[in-house]
Parts: sequence; structure tokens; C-alpha cells
Amino acid sequence: MNANARRRTVLTAGAAGAAALVTGCGSSGGESGGGDASGTPTGTASDTASPGSSPGGGGQQLAATSDIPVGGGTVFKEQKVVVTQPEEGEFKAFSAVCTHAQCLVSTVSDGTINCPCHGSKFSITDAAVEAGPATRPLPAEQITVEGGEIRLG
Repeated sequence: MNANARRRTVLTAGAAGAAALVTGCGSSGGESGGGDASGTPTGTASDTASPGSSPGGGGQQLAATSDIPVGGGTVFKEQKVVVTQPEEGEFKAFSAVCTHAQCLVSTVSDGTINCPCHGSKFSITDAAVEAGPATRPLPAEQITVEGGEIRLG
């Protein structure tokens, strides 16, 4: 009887530890549901400033359009944004915070945005998950493309 009680205690403690581990590695769930293909902000080289922004102004300048490789992208770590150019003249922006464990993605290569922490990969076109463990796409970010400049917001 004493051995059964001890076994039950060990199993209960193990289950509680496993639950805490899963909770700690899961996502915060505090993100908005954005990021699907229909809600992905895009920009082209001929776009004008978004409503409410000054012409040529917009938000913080991220890069020149020529700095973003066609079929690739660039991660802006300080701004926590990744900008991609899936097709020539088509620019997209996504959060650089992985939806799995909130690590910053680090590279863009071979058509994917790559997270170094656990190997998640996201499409440069719509940030859809190409390889897990992430299960949700990267949320879209708003950019303005005008006059050869890419601006956040």
C-alpha cells in the first residue's frame, strides 16, 4: 500500500511537471489572429503613402527596395520585422517573432523565413507555416513602399 501511494505521488508530480513544460513552451496566445493570406499587407514599388501618413513620410524607414532580394527577404531585428520580396516589385512584411516560442527569426533563405530556436520555417509569400513546430503563421505587419523606400507603418 505504501508503495502504491509513493507511485501515485511520483506520477502526479511527473504529470504536473510535464504540464508546466508544455505551458512554458507554448505560445502566449496574446497575438491577434492576423497573418492569414487575405489579411497580409503588401506593397509594390508604385504604392503611395497610406492614409494618415505624410507623403514620402510614413513610418520609420527600414530599407531601400533594392536592399530586399527577389525571392528572399531581410530580417530587421531591432524593429522585430521581416520584409520579403516574393516576386519582383511585391513586398510583404511580417512579425519577426516566431509564433512557437517567441524567438526572433534569423534568416530568409530558399523561400522561407527561418527560426533558429526550434527550426520553424514560414513562407516568404504569406508567412504560412512550412515546417513546425510552429502551428500559426507569422502575423502581418503594415509597410509603405514609395519612391524606392520601404517604411514601417
